[in-house]
Amino acid sequence: MTLAKEIVAEIERLPEPLAREVLDFIEYLEVKHGLRSSSLEELKSAQEPVMERFWSNSQDDVWNDL
Repeated sequence: MTLAKEIVAEIERLPEPLAREVLDFIEYLEVKHGLRSSSLEELKSAQEPVMERFWSNSQDDVWNDL
C-alpha cells in the first residue's frame, strides 16, 4: 500500500471535524513549504460568496454554454 493510500485509509476512519483538521493541516504544510500561496487561496475563498450572485443569474445563462 502506498503512503497516500495509507493516509486516505486513516482519514476515512475519522469523524468529519477531525478530517477537517487534517485537511487544514495539509493546507498549512503546503503554504509553509511554498507549494501553495496562502494569499491567493484566501482571496479566492473570500470572493466566492460575493461573486456567486454574478455567476449565477438568468441574464448570464448564455455564457454557461461556452
